[in-house]
Amino acid sequence: MTVASHYSYWVTIFLAVAGLYIVIARGNLVKKLVGLSIFQTSVYLLYIAPGKLIGGTAPIVSSEFQVYSNPLPHVLILTAIVVGVATLALGLALVVRLKEAYGSIEEDEILAQDRDA
Repeated sequence: MTVASHYSYWVTIFLAVAGLYIVIARGNLVKKLVGLSIFQTSVYLLYIAPGKLIGGTAPIVSSEFQVYSNPLPHVLILTAIVVGVATLALGLALVVRLKEAYGSIEEDEILAQDRDA
């Protein structure tokens, strides 16, 4: 087992760590949403990577094929992508409303205004 044979898992780990770091370390709400989106992409990759078999074909029963790829992870991830886009759109809409209400999209400034009020 070499490191190169598990390339997709290393990319998944890197994206997960980078996304989580951005969510935790940044105070800007748009940057937090971008970090959440990057983290979400790592989860997509984690599910899709083992779903494709080398030499596998679509699961159409035929005497010509012996190895089939499982289509279920791809279908589930397609649904997750749609939900992720909708969640990101809702988050961005909330950021716009917070900007209108507080005049800032920095988490610290919004919390300080709430404490003062």
